[in-house]
Amino acid sequence: MRDLRRRALEGNKTVSRKAQSKQSSPAISRPASAPGSRAASTAVSRAGSDDEDAGGNLSDETSFSVGSLNEILNSEATETLGAWRTVLNELIEDIIDRKRSSIQGREKSLATYIHILTSQYAEDDISGREAELVTAFLKSIKAESSDKETVLALKALGVTLITSPSDMIYDSASSAVKRTISDSASMATKTAAIHTLGVCTFYGGATDEEILENMAFFLEIVASDGDFISAQDEPLPVAAALEEWGFLATLANDLSSELEEALSTFTDQLSSSYSAVQIAAGENIALLYEKFYSAIEADESSNSDSSDGELDTDATITKLSNANAAFRTTDDLISNLETLASLSTHRLSKKDKKSIRTNFSDILNSVQNPTCGPRYQNAENIHGKKFGSRMVVRINQDGVMRIDKWWKLHRLQGLRRVLQGGFVNHYENNSVVFESLPIMIENSYTMSKQDKKSKAADRFLAVPES
Repeated sequence: MRDLRRRALEGNKTVSRKAQSKQSSPAISRPASAPGSRAASTAVSRAGSDDEDAGGNLSDETSFSVGSLNEILNSEATETLGAWRTVLNELIEDIIDRKRSSIQGREKSLATYIHILTSQYAEDDISGREAELVTAFLKSIKAESSDKETVLALKALGVTLITSPSDMIYDSASSAVKRTISDSASMATKTAAIHTLGVCTFYGGATDEEILENMAFFLEIVASDGDFISAQDEPLPVAAALEEWGFLATLANDLSSELEEALSTFTDQLSSSYSAVQIAAGENIALLYEKFYSAIEADESSNSDSSDGELDTDATITKLSNANAAFRTTDDLISNLETLASLSTHRLSKKDKKSIRTNFSDILNSVQNPTCGPRYQNAENIHGKKFGSRMVVRINQDGVMRIDKWWKLHRLQGLRRVLQGGFVNHYENNSVVFESLPIMIENSYTMSKQDKKSKAADRFLAVPES
């Protein structure tokens, strides 16, 4: 598996103008034969708490009832006896042996398998069986006997890869997954397949060229408002493509050749009628500004004081525009973002309006000052120190993970889409997850009393929303 630790440190939709101008959808082309192919950025929206189901970016099939399994998984006594391991071993046999299985039986087995692998770290338990499991998942994906079975098989493939990555899975699985994205008649299946392709690309051994190829594929889905995969005006596949494009973008070192088309596409999607699409596009924009400004700072050997939130917006825009002409439209983009950050309309629910305002206030702040991450606050505490980025994820009772960069948010959201409520357990026990997001955990007891009071006022956990 690639060294992720090293790379980590680096409805009624308004059709977009770009989609309206397209007469037909172009064919997929690899970057080697298409100089204009696009690469990436990272996205996913957030809300709620780490324990609640905020809708997520995947559909609800993984929440299917699995009888008394929850009691088994949550019982310390039975965990000591390894009861869930016994259940998992039986499930693996059932999933691999399809001869006497029914559709309903496979659905139940897959749902329970996903539940266990997200709730528990089970690398040792599936070790040596990965190839057989992937083969079984692909049979369900290709057969598409039912939407539920297909979606569950796609999700099972993703969680298996995060539990036990393999450099060989991408070659064996990517073609079938991509074919499902293009050919399935089910929007839920297309959406799940898009997310699974992102995970396969990230953890399955894809080459740099294949990463760029899939980012270009996702960008084409977005630019065509879904028409590229026969999902015209369907928000779920478009939002998923935005999210996975951003997830893979955190692996890319240089997006200079893709920047102009990517910024244009994402800016176009800010006019979508769906908040999930708007927010995902906006978070990709924020990531691009962060990535390019960080590269400029590195080239200039800027000192560490450059991230104190005091940068002049005009100077920042000038510096970015000189580095890449695609940033010369930043003034227009800021005007658009200001409108969204102060959105007032009766067509959206109160929840959606609040989400758009909150997210686009962050995105606007980062475009104006790319050193500011999500939830950055210029307000000072009683010691005269700026609060800075206020987005945190609580790790059990004492630990706090600070998400102060957009690339960190995109990685977090990509993992949360797969692991859901099991993220914290995997972060503590699964080295693959830690290497994807190598962030030091702060001890919450070290906070001052004043900081704790301020935290309590706006505490939230960064999780994906639908």
